[in-house]
Amino acid sequence: MSSLSRSELKILSLSALGGVLEFYDFIIFVYFATSIGALFFPANMPDWLRQLQTFGIFAAGYLVRPIGGIVMAHFGDTRGRKKMFTLSIFLMAIPTLAIGLMPTYADIGIYAPIILLFFRMMQGAAIGGEVPGAWVFVAEHVAPRYVSFACAVLTAGLTGGILLGAIVAVLINTFYTPEQILGGGWRAPFILGGVFGIIAVFLRQWLHETPVFKAMQQQLSSQELPLKVVLRAHRPAIVLTALMTWMLSAAIVTMILMTPTLLQTLFKVPARLALEANIFATLCLTAGCLVFGALAGKFNAGRVMLIGSMGLAATSIIFYQQLAISAEHLFLLYGLNGFFVGVIAIVPAVGVMAFPAAVRFSGLSFSYNVAYAIFGGLTPIFISLLIPLNVMAPAYYVAALGVLGFCIGLYLLRKKPALEMMN
Repeated sequence: MSSLSRSELKILSLSALGGVLEFYDFIIFVYFATSIGALFFPANMPDWLRQLQTFGIFAAGYLVRPIGGIVMAHFGDTRGRKKMFTLSIFLMAIPTLAIGLMPTYADIGIYAPIILLFFRMMQGAAIGGEVPGAWVFVAEHVAPRYVSFACAVLTAGLTGGILLGAIVAVLINTFYTPEQILGGGWRAPFILGGVFGIIAVFLRQWLHETPVFKAMQQQLSSQELPLKVVLRAHRPAIVLTALMTWMLSAAIVTMILMTPTLLQTLFKVPARLALEANIFATLCLTAGCLVFGALAGKFNAGRVMLIGSMGLAATSIIFYQQLAISAEHLFLLYGLNGFFVGVIAIVPAVGVMAFPAAVRFSGLSFSYNVAYAIFGGLTPIFISLLIPLNVMAPAYYVAALGVLGFCIGLYLLRKKPALEMMN
């Protein structure tokens, strides 16, 4: 991808950096959920109820994503991509910093979890606008043949945010005792994320509005509501993007976010080893995003989706089957699976090009955020219900998603929509 211009590389770098920091801000909550539960709810509350309410606050961030995404996408299609792209990271940085500084239950009682819920909802609204907004922003800045790679770089940045969160969690738990973490150590990751997020807001001031939006700006006065146009005229694109988002969200939630806990509870892997293996798998996921994005731009998104989806299905089953025997090859198999989860990097490019420029932000944001809220939110519940029946349930679920991805690859090869512009 050496043919990218200096301007395109700058836009891609600043956008990816912002994505890393914003997704770190969104995900760091889950790594300190135990400490947050102990500090923001009554001490005499049963552990299971405290954990349930803590994860309920975490889930609220997912549930509010469609609302934030739809509102910000509307203004992104009517007022400009850059404004919303900058606003989204600002709306993430402020509540993240505020969580790190806010009083706990011991200080203000029941108001503590209520305020925490409010800040979490702000984070959800921000991430709902950031992810599709970032994909649209860079896709409209680079040459058409580089759209796939550019979107993959941003996706790698989002997975890099997960990786950064895991590394920070390991460092905090290594250098602080549990008592010190409860005494204030838990605040450091949030304060750090908020400060760097504010810095990212200023860095994004260097970015310029996309040429595509500038070109269509003159016709905006007579344009009807973008979401109305999407729902009336682009239903096939909505279905396609939603199905791909199902694959993306469920693969990430199952193999990257849930598996570390399952390693400990189902296969008795020590907590530190499970977290270290997860860091390695997330690193491989980041690399996989770049590889699959580059390949899709060169060899056709449908063909690469076929191959990557088969690899995702196979490595998920092999990984869990081996765990049932022993954890001897934990890093190798988890890393290989993480790499093939990287096939999700093809999703944003397909979604971006499935909608015309005039309603692109709204179409992608609506399809992606609604599907992510449903499938990202229901996946942990679904898998938790299946595990008592079969410990291989997570692997079978992800393998089924691989079959879905294979079918989508066949569809893309036969349909050959506007994605051909990328090749």
